[in-house]
Amino acid sequence: MVFKDCVGGLKELRPLAHLLLPLCFHWIAEEMTVSVLVDVVTSALCPGQTTCSEAIYISGLQQTVVGIFKMVVLPLLGQLADEYGRKPLLLITVSTSIFPFAVLAWNQSRGSVYVYYVLRTISFIISQGSIFCIAVAYAADIIEEGNRAAAFSWITGFFSASHVLGNLLARFLPEQYIFVVSIAFLIFSPVYMHFLLAETVEQVPKRDRDSTFLTKIINVAHKRYESMRDAAAVVFESPTLRGISFVSFFYELGMSGISSVLLFYLKAVFGFNKNQYSEILSMVGIGAIFSQILVLPLLNPLVGEGGILSLALLASIAYGLLYGLAWASWVPYLSASFGAIYILVKPATYAIISKGSSSMNQGKTQGFVAGVQSIASFLSPFAMSPLTSWFLSSSAPFDCKGFSIIVASVSMMIALCFACLLKPAEKLSHDPEDEIEAPLLRES
Repeated sequence: MVFKDCVGGLKELRPLAHLLLPLCFHWIAEEMTVSVLVDVVTSALCPGQTTCSEAIYISGLQQTVVGIFKMVVLPLLGQLADEYGRKPLLLITVSTSIFPFAVLAWNQSRGSVYVYYVLRTISFIISQGSIFCIAVAYAADIIEEGNRAAAFSWITGFFSASHVLGNLLARFLPEQYIFVVSIAFLIFSPVYMHFLLAETVEQVPKRDRDSTFLTKIINVAHKRYESMRDAAAVVFESPTLRGISFVSFFYELGMSGISSVLLFYLKAVFGFNKNQYSEILSMVGIGAIFSQILVLPLLNPLVGEGGILSLALLASIAYGLLYGLAWASWVPYLSASFGAIYILVKPATYAIISKGSSSMNQGKTQGFVAGVQSIASFLSPFAMSPLTSWFLSSSAPFDCKGFSIIVASVSMMIALCFACLLKPAEKLSHDPEDEIEAPLLRES
């Protein structure tokens, strides 16, 4: 039975081969830099120190700026993917990561780190979250509705596998080669997509080609407003989509806050370096591969996406509390093991959103909910950065260095409460009359 379900899920991915291969290279390239970035940034901004408040605040500022712009950019990219096709938007989003890492490959001084943060902020605004949303919309164009949950779990499973490979490369590659190899992979990804990835959206011929430039600008602005308003209407008219929006908001509020400070926290409290980071991240990735590719397709027919979502949120709460209360250097490894379960939040969420959306609104609804997540990402640094710096300092009111992570776990408890209230619902037939494209299923 297990083998049959796995093979069935793998067959569903065959039309997605030219999407997943370049995305895997992209994810490997990005992940292999994560564990070394903390050491590079700390050494540049706070030489000779294990705790660097400046790095924590800059990371928080970066997350806030990204969150502000993503509130608009993510839904906009989802709409553009519906209108102009998945492929051009994927090419743009995966290309933005090349430039910030090229700066660090060239120089790792204080000035270069500042330039990196500026370029990486722009890259995150365009690509963070949007790559997944567009990839999921691409898959929804091709995969039948009943098989989407399994297909989405395979996609996130490949994402986790890429993270494992990226962390293994970071663990064994000399630090001076990490950024060079990363850039090579990042360049390969858009080049491969450009030549081999097929488009799944057929564009309807435009009728305003003879309009003046000013008229075109006005028409585009009006179209964006109407489309974003329609996306909001689709979400809030559906109890399921409205509920999953609240779940996504509070989950992202907590998890993004933890992710933004976790490695700095581990370095300050336990003296971890890139080797320990790579080991922990690899543990999460290996467990995530197993759970997404094998466990989720088996559990989904039994408990549904809602049950999987609740289970994954419970694991995320345990993950956060164990990190926040860590009393020895082995506890972070125990906490990381829960990553094999909480990683299922993403595919379960994608499947719930996809089932609650019509085929014409996949990009809009995925993009809108991702925009809600970006609001949470924008808000979390306001609490996480000062709290983390305060409780890592000697002026903390009491001895609990991971207090900010415990606070973030409370947000995920609220997400679990909303998840328990979710009820399966039929999708709305909310296809606006002015829709300007239709998915075209092409054989690969």
